[in-house]
Amino acid sequence: MADRTRKKEQEDTLTRERTEEPKKYKVLLLNDDYTSMEFVVWVLMNVFRHSQASATRVMLHIHNHGTGVAGIYSREVAETRVAQVKQVAKEAGHPLECTMEPE
Repeated sequence: MADRTRKKEQEDTLTRERTEEPKKYKVLLLNDDYTSMEFVVWVLMNVFRHSQASATRVMLHIHNHGTGVAGIYSREVAETRVAQVKQVAKEAGHPLECTMEPE
């Protein structure tokens, strides 16, 4: 009789499947010899919502190391941010490159 009760309890127990966190993507800005530092800071502040200090710090990292992380987002948001950067850079006449890669 105890076995029946245990079987009944096991059947009544809900099993919860773990849902995985969506994969995150790094949005990268690439250094070039033509885009001004001021424009990169402007992009970081207006597209990625960095503060002045944070934008300057990231811009200097990009300038010194060739690339830098502007932000980490879900895939859809990262794709949108890359497109926004490319659009504003094109409109301003800058060759600024922006890419994304899995974190």
